[in-house]
Amino acid sequence: MIFSESLKKYGDFQRVYKKGRSYANKYLIMYVLKKDTPKSRIGISVSKKVGNSVVRHRITRLIRESYRLNEQRFERGLDLVVIARPGAKGRNFFEIESALLHLGRLHSILHEEEREVKKEHEELHD
Repeated sequence: MIFSESLKKYGDFQRVYKKGRSYANKYLIMYVLKKDTPKSRIGISVSKKVGNSVVRHRITRLIRESYRLNEQRFERGLDLVVIARPGAKGRNFFEIESALLHLGRLHSILHEEEREVKKEHEELHD
C-alpha cells in the first residue's frame, strides 16, 4: 500500500472507536477518524463469530486487497478500522470491494471524481 500503513496497536483501535464516526452495511462496519498526517492507517478486525481462522484470514485478505486496489480513491490522513460482520462469510472479492466503497461514499472520504461519477449515475436513474 503506497499511501497507507497498518493500524496495529490496541490503543490506536480504541481511539478510532471512541472518537471516530461509524457507518455499516450488510458485510462491513467502518470507523473513520481524521488525522493530520500524510499517510492513512487501516486496521481490520474479524471476530470469531464470523468463522474459523481460515475464514477470518480469507476475509481479512479480501478487505486488505479491496482497499489496496482502491487506495488512491480514498482521502489521505485517516485512521480507518474495518470490521467484518458475520454476513461477510462466503462473499466474493467483488461483494467485499463494493461494500468497502459503499462505506467510503457514506463517510464522504472518496475523492471528488468518485462523487461526480455517483451524481451522474443518480441523474441517469431519476
